[in-house]
Amino acid sequence: MSAQNPTFCDPFLRALPVSSVAISTLKSPFETETVCASDGVAARLDELQIDLGEGPCWTALRSGVPVLVHDVQHTEHAAWPVLHTAISEYGLQSVFAFPLIVGTLRIGAVDLYRQTPESFTSAHVTRAQTLADTAALLVLQRAMDRLPAEDDDPSSSDNPYSRRDIPQATGMVIEQAKVSAEDALLLIRARAFAENQSVREVAARLIAREITLSR
Repeated sequence: MSAQNPTFCDPFLRALPVSSVAISTLKSPFETETVCASDGVAARLDELQIDLGEGPCWTALRSGVPVLVHDVQHTEHAAWPVLHTAISEYGLQSVFAFPLIVGTLRIGAVDLYRQTPESFTSAHVTRAQTLADTAALLVLQRAMDRLPAEDDDPSSSDNPYSRRDIPQATGMVIEQAKVSAEDALLLIRARAFAENQSVREVAARLIAREITLSR
């Protein structure tokens, strides 16, 4: 896997009966790219999906629900025939894709592969979704860290009242999305970036109840 993001894919390999993992960001305003891959096969399949704009990761992202294919060899996939063939050619028998979603923001997906044609149990699905939710926050934080810094600390402004809406808006997002204060502010920043607005503007819209950041 990518040495730059060792914590992103490893939890899936440790907690689930899978042989390969890839995580990617797929939707504007984020770069469409592979964030991490556990091995060369996962990296190649992820790259192929990005190049084609089709595959289980795209289906999971667009639908907002997991894609669970326990037997690739005996399942037809009209929506992504090239990927269906490629997965089989690499000797993989099962693929499970989970969307990366934080609040209302769809970020990308994680693809999990097995070398045997076996289903995920309900416990596996629940565990994978929990791990995907955690990965989504990590990937979102990574994306935000790569942006030019914006001062989100209301106490650091020359005018102590100029950013007074941000703490209140953060509190509202904590309640709406059931996340921590740090993650709530991250969601506000991401929404601001996605809509080409300032954090202050998004905070004001939240307080005016023009938008919500709940799932």
